Amino acid sequence: MPKRKHGPGGTPFDEADFVVARRAAVPHEFVLDALASLTPVTRRMFGCLAVYVEDRIVLILRDRQDHPADNGVWLATTVEHHASLKGVFPKMRSIQLFGRDVTHWQVLPADASDFERSSLQACALILAGDPRIGKVPKRRKRIAMRRR
Repeated sequence: MPKRKHGPGGTPFDEADFVVARRAAVPHEFVLDALASLTPVTRRMFGCLAVYVEDRIVLILRDRQDHPADNGVWLATTVEHHASLKGVFPKMRSIQLFGRDVTHWQVLPADASDFERSSLQACALILAGDPRIGKVPKRRKRIAMRRR
């Protein structure tokens, strides 16, 4: 007869103790497919998926139930590029959940009629190295430095 495994305190392990948390689905995965030749790196950020190409953050992919108006593809850009990008993406706007009129982050809303086309156009601009999309994030100080 096999021995029963025990957990801390000598109590038997229950199979329910080993339920693995399921990873969240990748929102708007077609965007990553379009950028595959650049070997993008993704990281979880703000409950979304940040997309990096080399040392630049270029996009955030968002599909959440809170603030659904901001679901879609977020473009990392700066205010000076808004007007020219608006010519390419007429439905692009600032992120609303930040509570400011104008933000550096701009969204291609998932509920827009041209969402997929606009998202793929943004990917084409990134593939072409367009300087209007993408920012090198500021480096955070190490925790050890903060303690001084």
